[in-house]
Amino acid sequence: MRIAVITGASSGMGKEFAIKLEQQHNFDEIWVIARRADRLYELKEQLGDKVRPISLDLTKDESLNKYKEMLESEKPEIAVLVNASGYGKFEAFENLSLEDQTGMIDLNAKALTAVTYLSLPYLKKGSEVYQIASLSSFQPVPYLAVYGATKAYVLSFTRAVGAEIRKKGIKMMAVCPGWVKTEFFDRAVVKEGVITYFNQFFTAEQIVKRAMRDMKKGKDVSVCGPKIRAQVLLTKLLHHRAVMRIWMWQQKK
Repeated sequence: MRIAVITGASSGMGKEFAIKLEQQHNFDEIWVIARRADRLYELKEQLGDKVRPISLDLTKDESLNKYKEMLESEKPEIAVLVNASGYGKFEAFENLSLEDQTGMIDLNAKALTAVTYLSLPYLKKGSEVYQIASLSSFQPVPYLAVYGATKAYVLSFTRAVGAEIRKKGIKMMAVCPGWVKTEFFDRAVVKEGVITYFNQFFTAEQIVKRAMRDMKKGKDVSVCGPKIRAQVLLTKLLHHRAVMRIWMWQQKK
């Protein structure tokens, strides 16, 4: 059985990946994973019977064990894996709850690592893995301190593991968007931690379309938009202290 697995599929880029993959590939099933079962069943109604809704909270060990058991039972070939689960909170570190701090680490880093590890034995030559990182992966970001750190982890992890498995013919790529207009912001914005968004907003469709094109080119990182690519270049040329000063000036801190 040839499948795609998409975490965070109930909204945003995860949902958009599900739509685009269903349109462009012939899978036996598309496993869509998220906490919100109702959203997953809505997606099934939209895309058809190949979609299998799987309601899991990937921050919980029992959910990871259930995913492991499903793989062991059905022994599918995972042709495409998309790790799109994640969230952020925009606020000073000291003002956020410990639950929020560790929650971001558990979902953005730990769960992504676990799903990748559990899926790896079922990836074959030609399989593709998309790991959703962020523009924040390239620099320390005050008022997004933990979120940015988790996304830096995703970028580093993806490039390193991608190099290890490339000899098997498996491609792994970090997707590093700037601001994307999704439900992410409904949860992320806390008071006035971040008040200025200088770069343009992208749609989930734009990010996913670019990512799929970059995957075909064999890239290990996908960055959408010339302004965002210029910013990435600047983070490499400037000292990170200078980058943070610019960011703090933009946010009037």
